[in-house]
Amino acid sequence: MFQVNSKTINNVRFSPDGTKIAASLNDGTIRLWHVRLQKEILILKGHSSSVNDAQFSPDGNTIISCSDDKTIRLWDIHFEQEIRKLEGHSSNVTSIQFSPDGKTLVSGSLDKTIRLWDVNSGQEINILRGHSNAIVDVKFSSDGRQIVSSSFDETFQIWDVISGTRVEQKRHSSYIIRLQFSPDDSSIVSCSADGTIQIWDITSKKILQKIEKHSGIVRSVQFFPDGQTIAACSNNTIRLWNIKLGVEIQELERHSSHITGMDISTDGNNIVSCSKDGTIQLWGQL
Repeated sequence: MFQVNSKTINNVRFSPDGTKIAASLNDGTIRLWHVRLQKEILILKGHSSSVNDAQFSPDGNTIISCSDDKTIRLWDIHFEQEIRKLEGHSSNVTSIQFSPDGKTLVSGSLDKTIRLWDVNSGQEINILRGHSNAIVDVKFSSDGRQIVSSSFDETFQIWDVISGTRVEQKRHSSYIIRLQFSPDDSSIVSCSADGTIQIWDITSKKILQKIEKHSGIVRSVQFFPDGQTIAACSNNTIRLWNIKLGVEIQELERHSSHITGMDISTDGNNIVSCSKDGTIQLWGQL
């Protein structure tokens, strides 16, 4: 367990090699923790408002962060400094991600737009419009050819990266919080304030599985590398599910307040979670 005083932790992400964790805090900082040593090793300062997400580049050398200050920032970990600031969104930036090749960024905002950025130049490549309310989450497919976005408009939308056109739209009965392509890009898992997790088949456009056994808002969901297991968090509990059977495999409960963010290591052996209780918890060798 890492104790982060009383500061609110909005999200946590593993580095690609699993040795570090990046935590996004509402005090405007990104804090890096060494997993094995379980200590803080770096604080990145520059945002003027709450940081909503911070993620490592595929090579692990760079971090991107997004904030309520409407900016996206790139950071060099080794030199411990800001590389570039990206401006263009007109409201809070809620979600970001590197493309699998590390050359492009996607961002989503309360301004209802999704934006694509060139990493090297910092130039905006495209603006995707189609949601009628704020964007909550954005994710690339593993081949980098598609993006999926979730929104307070209760839909998720799939976009073609090259053309910038929307190719599909699906709906929950309340706003969708997190979502992700499966490792083979054949399906999408989404979680919602309606308390459900849904797994959608991209080809047939049908629901493969609907899990309705959480007692509250499902705030985060993610595939394990095997593509058959997901982790989802609701209230102060993380639950692991076999998605083919819709059966709970394991329950992880250690936080004393509701979980705000979660990530699974690349090898699938570890989970990291953060909570309103001010702690980061590591769950190992699952």
